[in-house]
Amino acid sequence: MGKLIVFEGTDGSGKSTQFNLLCSRLQEQGTQFQRLVFPQYSEPSSALLRMYLAGEFGPHPTDVNPYAASTFYAVDRYAAWKKVWEKSYRAGSLILSDRYTTSNAVHQGSKLAQADQPAFFDWLVGFEYGKLELPKPDAVIYLDMPTHMSIQLLRSREEATNTKGDIHEVDEDYLALCGETARRAAQHYGWHKISCVNESGRLRTIQDIHTEIWSLLTDKLSLV
Repeated sequence: MGKLIVFEGTDGSGKSTQFNLLCSRLQEQGTQFQRLVFPQYSEPSSALLRMYLAGEFGPHPTDVNPYAASTFYAVDRYAAWKKVWEKSYRAGSLILSDRYTTSNAVHQGSKLAQADQPAFFDWLVGFEYGKLELPKPDAVIYLDMPTHMSIQLLRSREEATNTKGDIHEVDEDYLALCGETARRAAQHYGWHKISCVNESGRLRTIQDIHTEIWSLLTDKLSLV
């Protein structure tokens, strides 16, 4: 079997930036790998989750319960597994993924009371890794960004691209809940937490964060 490394973080955490930096560095040094990005918005398998994010089932994330919404995303991942990366993973390839089952823990777990979240986290493991037989990650890199900073980055991105976020991204109270839930999920699952701020509370540079991720994956975990 191959190795699966997942990047996770709340919206506006810089997750995709760090994911792309790692991919670029691996390409430069000639390391063979396959990259995945979830959801697969251009694929038919994402139809239900696109409807959900567009607000067709309700304008607020909690209008769809966490178990139902989780299945939308899980089906999209299962389609990718069967069509895109199962063969290469079974052949021993390195797989890098921007989001994965981990995102259900963060975004859908936030719809539940704190006391109910551990049971939901365990249900996700049984459903996606057990019933659907999707591979478990060898490492999850969780980028921990303070909510007020991630909101600033999201609003700046929307202004720069003249776009509007989905029902997750525009709901700032929900984003705050996701940040809290993500930290609990990281502890529950044993994710590798990378703080996006330094000891003085200032935002770290992109390169500084990348250097820590690279050291973790190469020196400590020997995954790349």
